[in-house]
Amino acid sequence: MGSCLHAREPAVYDRKAINTFYNPSEIENMQDLEIAKKRLNEEGLTLSIVKNAEVIFETAAHGISGLLEAIEKFYDELEGASVADKVAGKAIALLCVYAKVKAVYAVTLSERAKVVFEKYAVYHEWSNLVKSILDVDKAKICSFEELAKEIFNPREAYEKLKALQDLLMRDR
Repeated sequence: MGSCLHAREPAVYDRKAINTFYNPSEIENMQDLEIAKKRLNEEGLTLSIVKNAEVIFETAAHGISGLLEAIEKFYDELEGASVADKVAGKAIALLCVYAKVKAVYAVTLSERAKVVFEKYAVYHEWSNLVKSILDVDKAKICSFEELAKEIFNPREAYEKLKALQDLLMRDR
């Protein structure tokens, strides 16, 4: 429960897209993002967080639970870190902003997540850009994405997304 998949719509971009409007001097430790991306792909992970060339957190768990756990355990260490995630929607984007990460790579990124990263000037890359993130059954928008639709404050997002995750875990 609570896991989301990307919408099976054609990607807006077929190639890896990299934001070019960021000043390279603002992104000095991009090797962290490259390390996180490599670990994500080579280790079969769903989330890898790297800072100063050291892994802070990794998981193969699906959904938002991994990033919420990382924030709970390592919030103070996440500022300036780089995140590689399999699927990143607006909920993940708001959590990344809340944790003050500096760079994000997503295999699949939603359009709403892209808007959040642009608004908060978080460097981001993706392989597939999709309109929305769907639930596991691919029947409707992921419940975390549905909740995040109307949230614009990263702290509020963390509190509400964490509460939803706790509720879903209790209902299991």
